[in-house]
Amino acid sequence: MAGYSPLDDPENASFAWARYRRIMKGMAWFSTVTVAVVLAVLYWLLGFVSIHLFIASALGVWLTIMLMAALMGLVFLSSGTGHDESIEDRLEDERNR
Repeated sequence: MAGYSPLDDPENASFAWARYRRIMKGMAWFSTVTVAVVLAVLYWLLGFVSIHLFIASALGVWLTIMLMAALMGLVFLSSGTGHDESIEDRLEDERNR
């Protein structure tokens, strides 16, 4: 049977989601700075080749970092709040034999 999740409490949930949003805002700034560095390096190495190269590079780098941050942030949110421990483990009886 599934146990009580700390995320069921509105106060804990609001704190956890506020922390998640703070992480995402920080990662958005980091990602933006990284994109600026990548675009500067591309311009230094290649010169102005095509605007499409710079747009695709910027979007690719920014979205890749943000996707990684979102997924890892959700892992930290789930683990840090104790939500992972509240799941129903259907194999627990087999392991205890």
